[in-house]
Amino acid sequence: MSSNRVPRPVSLQRLTDVTFLHWALPASAVEERLPPGLELDTFDGRAWVSVVPLVMSDVRPARLPAVPHLSHFTEINVRTYVRGPDGVPGVWFYSLECPRLPVVAALRWIGLPYTWARTHTQTSGEHVAYRSRRPDGTGMHSATRIGSPLEKDPLIHFLVERYHAFFWRAGLRRVPVEHRPWPLRAATAHADVGTLLHAVHLPGPRSEPLVQFSPGVDARIGAPRRA
Repeated sequence: MSSNRVPRPVSLQRLTDVTFLHWALPASAVEERLPPGLELDTFDGRAWVSVVPLVMSDVRPARLPAVPHLSHFTEINVRTYVRGPDGVPGVWFYSLECPRLPVVAALRWIGLPYTWARTHTQTSGEHVAYRSRRPDGTGMHSATRIGSPLEKDPLIHFLVERYHAFFWRAGLRRVPVEHRPWPLRAATAHADVGTLLHAVHLPGPRSEPLVQFSPGVDARIGAPRRA
């Protein structure tokens, strides 16, 4: 289990068929999109941005059953790596795509940058494909080929083992997350994410991504609090 415990979660969810697509981008371009109070977290002086498509299922409030249509969907998030005012490492989401309008509305009200998009995941053996498209044509598509089990090196650990998410709602806020360490497999991917990054004013990637795949984890989400 993660070192970050959430004894009283407000939400439970299962994250499956997760592909992590990472690119090193210029630190200045990444940092200028961060709110006050957050410090860009770099690895060996390099800033990283990740596009993470995944399947969300059994999404529900901690003490209530899941609503079938609303509790299962493909989500695509764009994130970078930060430290909060107290030095706690976490992620900052530039955008999160979801095809369920009630979910988008509720989470936007909280302060998370959700956007409605048609999203889809297709799995076949050791291959997983993802696609998203917003009404304005912004979107992504990628195809992942899954390899053998992967041990985390320091960079991969830096990129995937994050247990706090920051967002802005009348000030900087932090959400704790608890789950077991990500089980990872090596992977390769063909990905087109240029319009998705441009939509959040980030430069498009100029290299192939660093890629990992995870079958998933069960997560416990804590209540937001001021960072």
